[in-house]
Amino acid sequence: MVVVHALDDYYLVITLLITIGYQLFFFAIAFSLKFDKLTDFAGGTNFVWLAILTLAFSGHHNARQVVCSLFIMLWGARLSGFLLFRIIKTGSDDRFDDKRDKFWSFLGFWVFQMIWVWTVSLPVTILNSPNVTRFDQPDFGTGRDIAGVILFAIGFILESVSDVQKYRFRSNPANKGKVCDVGFFVWTRHPNYFGEIIIQFAIFMIAVSPSAYGYVTGQAYNAQYASILGAFFLTLLLMFVSGLTLQERPGAKKRYESGNHWESFSRYTKRTSILIPFPPQLYEPMPTFLKRTVFLEFPIYVFDPAKHADQSKVQEREAEEGRNRTPEPQGSGSHEGLTDGQR
Repeated sequence: MVVVHALDDYYLVITLLITIGYQLFFFAIAFSLKFDKLTDFAGGTNFVWLAILTLAFSGHHNARQVVCSLFIMLWGARLSGFLLFRIIKTGSDDRFDDKRDKFWSFLGFWVFQMIWVWTVSLPVTILNSPNVTRFDQPDFGTGRDIAGVILFAIGFILESVSDVQKYRFRSNPANKGKVCDVGFFVWTRHPNYFGEIIIQFAIFMIAVSPSAYGYVTGQAYNAQYASILGAFFLTLLLMFVSGLTLQERPGAKKRYESGNHWESFSRYTKRTSILIPFPPQLYEPMPTFLKRTVFLEFPIYVFDPAKHADQSKVQEREAEEGRNRTPEPQGSGSHEGLTDGQR
């Protein structure tokens, strides 16, 4: 089959240009119409297009290329489909409430999404590139391939099932404001994030096999191993930028100040691992040192009411609760005594 040499033989430039164009197209729609529903859809489907195009350009369709390309397409399509469904149901995305009308702030989000898509796609992009496919390839089915497929399956189940579990829990009016502690959320507070991380490392594990087994050498060897940047970038993003840091301490602060099921939330965080699935019966009595290190519950995620809460909001809420509390009828005790005496 004909190999397409597009700008560079790692497909880095062509995939970057496609990503920029694709995201700017949807940004123009979203900003002009103040329309939130296409934002996450644009991100997820961008992965699908990059995988399809690089696989088609490569001219080589060995099993490993097809599997890695299909895996990232499956992940991107499911993610974008679920997020599109969810935003259609909710109507708007509150992440953009302070950005939707500000051109540069809103564009900044889309630029970051470009970087996310392009970087996380690197293992598949480079695997499909002419500089890697020109080498002989090991037959699919190596130990790394099998381990990668198993890890992908685990991660995909974790992410997709937990998304559905949380959506169904929150869709039930009886659960309004309650802590989602069902299904995979019994074992970890963020099973979807953990699953997403596992997926990307699984794809890298399969994609790098040609270099790991000595078939690919030289700069292509270095490029394949450098593509682990995609999995690390996504991990850092979820742990320190847009994931845990936006949900853990801010979420606890909001619950504490509003009194929204704070006690049950506090108990849940003490017994449930922040990211790595682990039995709650073993996690709760675990020494804090192990939670902060091995289980990645870093101090930046921990909420301390004395340090982080706005006490004026707490006092206002308590005062409001006091005013709304129904007072006992005056003299009720003496009436009961009188009745007892008459008996």
